Amino acid sequence: MTDAPRRRRQSPAVYRRRRLAAGLLALIVIGLVVWLVAAPPWRVTPTAALTPAPSASVPSAGTPSASTATAATPAASAEPTATPTPSAPTGPVECTAGTITVEALSDRAEYAQGENPQLSIRLTNTSTNPCTMNVGTSAQSFTVTSGSDVWWRSTDCQSEPSDMEVTLAAGQAVTSSAPLTWDRTRSSVSSCDGERPYAPGGGSTYHLSVSIGGIPSAGTASFVLQ
Repeated sequence: MTDAPRRRRQSPAVYRRRRLAAGLLALIVIGLVVWLVAAPPWRVTPTAALTPAPSASVPSAGTPSASTATAATPAASAEPTATPTPSAPTGPVECTAGTITVEALSDRAEYAQGENPQLSIRLTNTSTNPCTMNVGTSAQSFTVTSGSDVWWRSTDCQSEPSDMEVTLAAGQAVTSSAPLTWDRTRSSVSSCDGERPYAPGGGSTYHLSVSIGGIPSAGTASFVLQ
């Protein structure tokens, strides 16, 4: 029976090369571990560009802005804003048909032959507040009729109309200071400087209606011409 072949012993140089290779591999592994710990791939180095700039607008309540979302700061609730109450108008307001009554007036109910009617306007502020209006001749209108026949209008031959702004206190009544005279003739814009026919007398009834500032009188003033 023959002896088994003996394993040949490696030379010292081979052992040195193996130990050197094992040492280098160990250094590579250690270096890789150190690099992974020092600079993991999911970490981003912060830069100045990531710092949010302050914003001029205020975020709405409950909605974090880009600068507050990362800070996890709770959003402040918006304070309620009081609705301003409309203030009442100061001073007198303009008179209207709902606050003013207009009346037509004649100085007499019957005029003898040759007597001319004197016509006026009365205004009454029926509201509880003062009001202003233009009561000048530019805002006045007098009309005399007999049935459906219009005999005379103050605006047909009016000259130099004027304005006059007045304030009427609550409940105040005013009457035109100087009455307007009707000469008992028929008026027209084409006969202001010429002869005009006279209205019939003999007991004929005429009606005066007026308006001021576009507000008409509620009724008429009746009178008789002899």
